[in-house]
Amino acid sequence: MVLYTHHLPQWKQDEVEQIKRLSGEYKLTGLVDLHGIPASQLQQMRRDLRGTAVIKMTRNTLIEHAFAQLGGDISKTSEYVDGQSAMIYTNENPFKLYKKLQETMTKMIAKPGDVAPEDVVVPKGPTAFPPGPIVGTLQQAGIPAAIEGGKVVIRETKTVAKAGDVISEKLADVLAKLDIKTIDVGLNLQVAYYEGTFFEPSTLAIDETEFMNKLTLAGKQAFNLSVNAAIPTKTTAEAIIGKAVREAKNLAVEAAIYEKDVIELIIGRAQRESVTVKALTE
Repeated sequence: MVLYTHHLPQWKQDEVEQIKRLSGEYKLTGLVDLHGIPASQLQQMRRDLRGTAVIKMTRNTLIEHAFAQLGGDISKTSEYVDGQSAMIYTNENPFKLYKKLQETMTKMIAKPGDVAPEDVVVPKGPTAFPPGPIVGTLQQAGIPAAIEGGKVVIRETKTVAKAGDVISEKLADVLAKLDIKTIDVGLNLQVAYYEGTFFEPSTLAIDETEFMNKLTLAGKQAFNLSVNAAIPTKTTAEAIIGKAVREAKNLAVEAAIYEKDVIELIIGRAQRESVTVKALTE
């Protein structure tokens, strides 16, 4: 659906024009979700990204207006607008941007109704609480607690919520008391449009260690294939020649072909065989 801006107030038209201008100035145009980020942390994240990316906060409807006017493939960016979206612009490739945004993530205390992004584990050990009602509060939340040596102690490590579970009010209160921060807060990349292609988080979330291990394995397998199939390359030519020389020497020794380079090997083999035969006949 085409959206028109001639009826918009001037400040909104200016916002739309700025979104369009920035989309033309940077190689990457993306959307990030700001939901749940406190203002102080958002400001820190913007400082962390300074020199790398520009964040443009505006209304979702104005984002949609801007992309409708831009047209072409980039206009499909508006299909990803959801929640409290903001624009992000950078000249970095989307993989580097995604990694940088992950590095700006921080942990916060869960609120009632939050969804646990991963298992929530309360470790065993002493707490800072003196004996009191806190013991009952912990036990009601499923955390085995007792009083030992005048302190409240958690007797065993306990998983109090699984990834995807909704945090209850009771559990949120206990986690806050224990200062256990479980919720990831940061700029969640919704989509990135870069050089004519859309990149979603599922594509950008790469385990770099696993990726490098796979690259290393692929390199070794390609090297071995080149050597064993005798396909010479700049990297494998020396290894192929070395393999050929070893195989030629082995053949000469096995066939007792008396050549200058293998005569000592043939004599050595004959000597070892004679020693073996002598040992068997004694």
